Amino acid sequence: MTRLLRSYPVALLALPAILYLALIYGVPLAGLLARSVMVGGTFSLAGFTAFFSDTFSWTVIGNTLRTAAGVTLLCLLLGYPTALALARATGAAQALILVAIILPLSVGVVVKAFAWQIVLRRDGVISQALIFLGIWDGPQRLLFTETGLIVGAANVFVPFMILPIYSVLKLVDPRLGEAAATLGASPLYRFFRVALPLSLPGIVTGIAFVFSMATSMYVIPSLLIGDRFQTLATLTGRSFLFMRNEQLGSTTAVVLLVISVGVVVASAALSRRFGGAS
Repeated sequence: MTRLLRSYPVALLALPAILYLALIYGVPLAGLLARSVMVGGTFSLAGFTAFFSDTFSWTVIGNTLRTAAGVTLLCLLLGYPTALALARATGAAQALILVAIILPLSVGVVVKAFAWQIVLRRDGVISQALIFLGIWDGPQRLLFTETGLIVGAANVFVPFMILPIYSVLKLVDPRLGEAAATLGASPLYRFFRVALPLSLPGIVTGIAFVFSMATSMYVIPSLLIGDRFQTLATLTGRSFLFMRNEQLGSTTAVVLLVISVGVVVASAALSRRFGGAS
Protein backbone atom coordinates (compact mmCIF):
# COMPACT_ATOMS: atom_id res chain seq x y z
CA MET A 1 0.00 0.00 0.00
CA THR A 2 2.83 2.38 0.91
CA ARG A 3 4.64 1.60 -2.34
CA LEU A 4 1.45 2.27 -4.26
CA LEU A 5 1.00 5.65 -2.62
CA ARG A 6 4.62 6.54 -3.33
CA SER A 7 4.16 5.57 -6.96
CA TYR A 8 0.98 7.62 -7.30
CA PRO A 9 1.27 10.78 -5.16
CA VAL A 10 -2.02 12.05 -6.56
CA ALA A 11 -3.72 9.22 -4.67
CA LEU A 12 -2.83 11.00 -1.43
CA LEU A 13 -4.98 13.95 -2.50
CA ALA A 14 -7.97 11.69 -3.09
CA LEU A 15 -7.47 9.60 0.04
CA PRO A 16 -9.41 11.88 2.47
CA ALA A 17 -12.42 11.99 0.13
CA ILE A 18 -12.27 8.23 -0.40
CA LEU A 19 -12.19 7.56 3.34
CA TYR A 20 -15.03 10.01 3.94
CA LEU A 21 -17.23 8.43 1.26
CA ALA A 22 -16.39 4.93 2.47
CA LEU A 23 -17.37 5.84 6.03
CA ILE A 24 -20.49 7.89 5.29
CA TYR A 25 -21.85 5.94 2.32
CA GLY A 26 -19.94 2.69 1.95
CA VAL A 27 -20.51 1.29 5.44
CA PRO A 28 -24.29 2.03 5.59
CA LEU A 29 -24.67 0.69 2.03
CA ALA A 30 -22.87 -2.52 2.96
CA GLY A 31 -25.17 -2.89 5.97
CA LEU A 32 -28.22 -2.33 3.76
CA LEU A 33 -27.05 -4.94 1.26
CA ALA A 34 -26.37 -7.41 4.04
CA ARG A 35 -29.77 -6.82 5.62
CA SER A 36 -31.54 -7.51 2.31
CA VAL A 37 -30.10 -11.06 2.14
CA MET A 38 -30.29 -11.92 5.84
CA VAL A 39 -33.40 -13.55 7.31
CA GLY A 40 -33.25 -14.62 10.94
CA GLY A 41 -29.48 -14.22 11.00
CA THR A 42 -28.87 -16.55 8.04
CA PHE A 43 -28.27 -15.90 4.37
CA SER A 44 -31.49 -16.08 2.38
CA LEU A 45 -32.99 -14.63 -0.80
CA ALA A 46 -36.50 -15.04 0.55
CA GLY A 47 -36.98 -11.27 0.64
CA PHE A 48 -36.27 -10.90 -3.08
CA THR A 49 -38.35 -13.97 -3.88
CA ALA A 50 -41.34 -12.58 -1.99
CA PHE A 51 -40.87 -9.15 -3.54
CA PHE A 52 -40.72 -10.29 -7.16
CA SER A 53 -43.53 -12.82 -6.71
CA ASP A 54 -45.95 -10.07 -5.67
CA THR A 55 -47.81 -8.37 -8.52
CA PHE A 56 -47.93 -5.14 -6.52
CA SER A 57 -44.12 -5.01 -6.59
CA TRP A 58 -44.12 -5.09 -10.38
CA THR A 59 -46.70 -2.30 -10.36
CA VAL A 60 -44.36 -0.24 -8.18
CA ILE A 61 -41.42 -0.94 -10.48
CA GLY A 62 -43.57 0.01 -13.48
CA ASN A 63 -44.63 3.25 -11.77
CA THR A 64 -41.01 4.08 -11.03
CA LEU A 65 -39.69 3.43 -14.54
CA ARG A 66 -42.66 5.06 -16.30
CA THR A 67 -42.46 8.21 -14.19
CA ALA A 68 -38.69 8.43 -14.57
CA ALA A 69 -38.97 7.98 -18.34
CA GLY A 70 -41.66 10.68 -18.58
CA VAL A 71 -39.62 13.13 -16.49
CA THR A 72 -36.49 12.41 -18.54
CA LEU A 73 -38.30 12.87 -21.86
CA LEU A 74 -39.88 16.16 -20.75
CA CYS A 75 -36.53 17.42 -19.44
CA LEU A 76 -34.90 16.51 -22.77
CA LEU A 77 -37.58 18.30 -24.79
CA LEU A 78 -37.20 21.40 -22.61
CA GLY A 79 -33.48 21.16 -21.98
CA TYR A 80 -32.02 20.64 -25.45
CA PRO A 81 -33.37 23.86 -27.01
CA THR A 82 -32.35 25.76 -23.88
CA ALA A 83 -28.83 24.30 -23.98
CA LEU A 84 -28.58 25.14 -27.68
CA ALA A 85 -29.67 28.72 -27.04
CA LEU A 86 -27.24 28.98 -24.13
CA ALA A 87 -24.35 27.70 -26.26
CA ARG A 88 -25.09 30.22 -29.02
CA ALA A 89 -25.74 33.17 -26.72
CA THR A 90 -22.96 35.57 -25.79
CA GLY A 91 -22.30 38.22 -23.20
CA ALA A 92 -25.15 39.39 -21.00
CA ALA A 93 -27.69 37.12 -22.69
CA GLN A 94 -25.67 34.02 -21.86
CA ALA A 95 -25.13 35.19 -18.28
CA LEU A 96 -28.85 35.85 -17.87
CA ILE A 97 -29.78 32.37 -19.14
CA LEU A 98 -27.21 30.75 -16.84
CA VAL A 99 -28.59 32.65 -13.84
CA ALA A 100 -32.13 31.58 -14.76
CA ILE A 101 -30.97 27.94 -14.89
CA ILE A 102 -28.73 27.83 -11.83
CA LEU A 103 -30.58 30.15 -9.43
CA PRO A 104 -33.58 27.79 -8.93
CA LEU A 105 -31.13 25.14 -7.68
CA SER A 106 -30.73 27.23 -4.52
CA VAL A 107 -34.41 26.66 -3.67
CA GLY A 108 -35.14 23.48 -1.72
CA VAL A 109 -37.06 20.61 -3.28
CA VAL A 110 -39.73 20.80 -0.58
CA VAL A 111 -40.37 24.48 -1.33
CA LYS A 112 -40.64 23.74 -5.06
CA ALA A 113 -43.01 20.84 -4.44
CA PHE A 114 -45.32 22.97 -2.29
CA ALA A 115 -45.23 25.70 -4.94
CA TRP A 116 -46.25 23.17 -7.60
CA GLN A 117 -49.17 22.11 -5.41
CA ILE A 118 -50.53 25.62 -5.91
CA VAL A 119 -49.76 25.67 -9.63
CA LEU A 120 -51.30 22.24 -10.35
CA ARG A 121 -54.56 22.57 -8.43
CA ARG A 122 -57.92 23.07 -10.12
CA ASP A 123 -57.73 26.89 -10.00
CA GLY A 124 -53.97 26.97 -10.63
CA VAL A 125 -52.05 28.75 -13.36
CA ILE A 126 -51.81 25.72 -15.68
CA SER A 127 -55.53 24.98 -15.52
CA GLN A 128 -56.45 28.61 -16.14
CA ALA A 129 -53.99 28.85 -19.04
CA LEU A 130 -55.35 25.73 -20.74
CA ILE A 131 -58.91 27.02 -20.35
CA PHE A 132 -57.85 30.35 -21.87
CA LEU A 133 -56.27 28.55 -24.84
CA GLY A 134 -59.43 26.52 -25.36
CA ILE A 135 -57.78 23.17 -24.69
CA TRP A 136 -59.95 22.53 -21.61
CA ASP A 137 -63.63 23.37 -21.34
CA GLY A 138 -63.49 23.87 -17.58
CA PRO A 139 -61.14 23.73 -14.59
CA GLN A 140 -59.42 20.39 -14.09
CA ARG A 141 -57.06 19.22 -11.38
CA LEU A 142 -53.51 18.13 -12.22
CA LEU A 143 -52.49 17.80 -8.58
CA PHE A 144 -52.32 14.18 -7.35
CA THR A 145 -52.08 12.90 -10.94
CA GLU A 146 -49.18 11.22 -12.72
CA THR A 147 -49.07 14.02 -15.28
CA GLY A 148 -48.74 16.60 -12.54
CA LEU A 149 -45.97 14.58 -10.92
CA ILE A 150 -44.00 14.44 -14.18
CA VAL A 151 -44.41 18.17 -14.79
CA GLY A 152 -43.41 19.13 -11.26
CA ALA A 153 -40.43 16.77 -11.18
CA ALA A 154 -39.21 17.98 -14.58
CA ASN A 155 -39.09 21.51 -13.22
CA VAL A 156 -36.72 20.34 -10.48
CA PHE A 157 -34.45 18.19 -12.67
CA VAL A 158 -34.29 20.11 -15.95
CA PRO A 159 -31.06 21.99 -15.04
CA PHE A 160 -29.30 18.63 -14.80
CA MET A 161 -30.28 18.00 -18.42
CA ILE A 162 -29.35 21.44 -19.70
CA LEU A 163 -25.87 21.75 -18.23
CA PRO A 164 -24.34 18.49 -19.60
CA ILE A 165 -25.71 19.20 -23.08
CA TYR A 166 -24.47 22.78 -22.92
CA SER A 167 -21.00 21.65 -21.83
CA VAL A 168 -20.76 19.60 -25.05
CA LEU A 169 -22.43 22.08 -27.40
CA LYS A 170 -20.14 24.91 -26.37
CA LEU A 171 -17.17 22.88 -27.65
CA VAL A 172 -18.74 22.37 -31.08
CA ASP A 173 -17.41 24.74 -33.73
CA PRO A 174 -20.41 26.82 -34.94
CA ARG A 175 -18.76 27.05 -38.35
CA LEU A 176 -19.65 23.39 -38.95
CA GLY A 177 -23.30 24.34 -39.39
CA GLU A 178 -22.35 27.24 -41.64
CA ALA A 179 -20.20 24.94 -43.74
CA ALA A 180 -23.06 22.48 -44.10
CA ALA A 181 -25.38 25.33 -45.10
CA THR A 182 -23.01 26.46 -47.85
CA LEU A 183 -23.13 22.91 -49.21
CA GLY A 184 -26.91 23.13 -49.50
CA ALA A 185 -27.94 21.33 -46.29
CA SER A 186 -31.36 22.29 -44.97
CA PRO A 187 -31.82 23.35 -41.31
CA LEU A 188 -33.35 19.97 -40.42
CA TYR A 189 -30.54 18.10 -42.14
CA ARG A 190 -27.93 20.21 -40.32
CA PHE A 191 -29.63 19.50 -37.00
CA PHE A 192 -30.04 15.74 -37.38
CA ARG A 193 -26.74 15.06 -39.17
CA VAL A 194 -24.42 17.66 -37.61
CA ALA A 195 -25.62 19.20 -34.32
CA LEU A 196 -27.45 16.21 -32.84
CA PRO A 197 -24.71 13.56 -33.37
CA LEU A 198 -22.06 15.89 -31.91
CA SER A 199 -24.20 16.56 -28.83
CA LEU A 200 -25.02 12.91 -28.12
CA PRO A 201 -22.44 12.54 -25.28
CA GLY A 202 -24.09 15.43 -23.44
CA ILE A 203 -27.56 14.03 -24.11
CA VAL A 204 -26.58 10.61 -22.76
CA THR A 205 -25.06 12.16 -19.63
CA GLY A 206 -28.10 14.36 -19.04
CA ILE A 207 -30.45 11.41 -19.48
CA ALA A 208 -28.41 9.38 -16.99
CA PHE A 209 -28.46 12.21 -14.43
CA VAL A 210 -32.18 12.91 -14.70
CA PHE A 211 -33.33 9.29 -14.97
CA SER A 212 -31.26 8.24 -11.93
CA MET A 213 -32.58 11.10 -9.82
CA ALA A 214 -36.16 10.61 -11.03
CA THR A 215 -36.16 6.93 -10.07
CA SER A 216 -35.01 7.76 -6.54
CA MET A 217 -37.11 10.87 -5.81
CA TYR A 218 -39.09 10.63 -2.59
CA VAL A 219 -40.26 14.09 -1.52
CA ILE A 220 -41.75 15.14 -4.86
CA PRO A 221 -44.07 12.10 -5.29
CA SER A 222 -45.07 12.28 -1.64
CA LEU A 223 -46.26 15.88 -2.01
CA LEU A 224 -47.56 15.93 -5.60
CA ILE A 225 -49.33 12.58 -5.93
CA GLY A 226 -49.62 11.10 -2.44
CA ASP A 227 -49.40 7.60 -1.03
CA ARG A 228 -51.79 5.97 -3.48
CA PHE A 229 -49.10 6.07 -6.18
CA GLN A 230 -46.11 4.10 -4.94
CA THR A 231 -42.62 4.09 -6.43
CA LEU A 232 -39.56 2.19 -5.24
CA ALA A 233 -38.30 5.20 -3.32
CA THR A 234 -41.60 5.93 -1.57
CA LEU A 235 -42.14 2.25 -0.82
CA THR A 236 -38.67 2.08 0.71
CA GLY A 237 -39.41 5.08 2.90
CA ARG A 238 -42.78 3.73 4.00
CA SER A 239 -41.25 0.32 4.77
CA PHE A 240 -38.68 1.80 7.14
CA LEU A 241 -40.62 4.72 8.61
CA PHE A 242 -44.21 3.48 8.87
CA MET A 243 -44.47 -0.28 8.37
CA ARG A 244 -41.23 -1.00 10.27
CA ASN A 245 -40.49 -3.72 7.73
CA GLU A 246 -36.73 -3.52 7.36
CA GLN A 247 -36.61 -6.60 5.14
CA LEU A 248 -38.92 -5.07 2.55
CA GLY A 249 -37.26 -1.67 2.83
CA SER A 250 -33.77 -3.05 2.26
CA THR A 251 -34.98 -5.23 -0.62
CA THR A 252 -36.64 -2.33 -2.45
CA ALA A 253 -33.59 -0.16 -1.79
CA VAL A 254 -31.32 -2.77 -3.40
CA VAL A 255 -33.61 -3.05 -6.43
CA LEU A 256 -33.57 0.73 -6.76
CA LEU A 257 -29.78 0.74 -6.41
CA VAL A 258 -29.40 -1.88 -9.15
CA ILE A 259 -31.56 0.17 -11.51
CA SER A 260 -29.60 3.37 -10.81
CA VAL A 261 -26.21 1.69 -11.17
CA GLY A 262 -27.37 0.02 -14.39
CA VAL A 263 -28.35 3.40 -15.84
CA VAL A 264 -24.99 4.93 -14.89
CA VAL A 265 -22.98 2.01 -16.31
CA ALA A 266 -24.98 2.00 -19.54
CA SER A 267 -24.65 5.76 -19.92
CA ALA A 268 -20.88 5.56 -19.36
CA ALA A 269 -20.58 2.92 -22.08
CA LEU A 270 -22.68 4.97 -24.48
CA SER A 271 -20.71 8.13 -23.69
CA ARG A 272 -17.45 6.40 -24.50
CA ARG A 273 -18.91 5.04 -27.73
CA PHE A 274 -20.33 8.35 -28.93
CA GLY A 275 -17.35 10.27 -27.66
CA GLY A 276 -15.02 8.05 -29.61
CA ALA A 277 -17.22 8.20 -32.69
CA SER A 278 -17.28 11.96 -32.65
